[in-house]
Amino acid sequence: MADHPIQGLMKTAMENLKEMIDVNTIIGDPVETPDGSVILTVSKVGFGFAAGGSEFGSKPTEKKSEDDERKEQKLPFGGGSGGGVSITPIAFLIVGTTGVRMLHLDE
Repeated sequence: MADHPIQGLMKTAMENLKEMIDVNTIIGDPVETPDGSVILTVSKVGFGFAAGGSEFGSKPTEKKSEDDERKEQKLPFGGGSGGGVSITPIAFLIVGTTGVRMLHLDE
């Protein structure tokens, strides 16, 4: 069975979202301070995704000829998809000579 056009829309949107999010999105790149401590950003990541579409055909009240029925087997398709990502820093992880500390940005 051939792939439906909505599958292509969904696959493209999901692949693009996947490229935007990796482990460095949640745990940021380490930053070394002059005293030797290392600071890592910890973030909360949320994302949403939606896709939809419709196949268009002739009006149901029209009488169809045999040629029309063959043409309608492959109906025109219209659709769209979209997604969004929210990245919110929530804490800093501080690794120093005295141990590891978590500094939360909210209560």
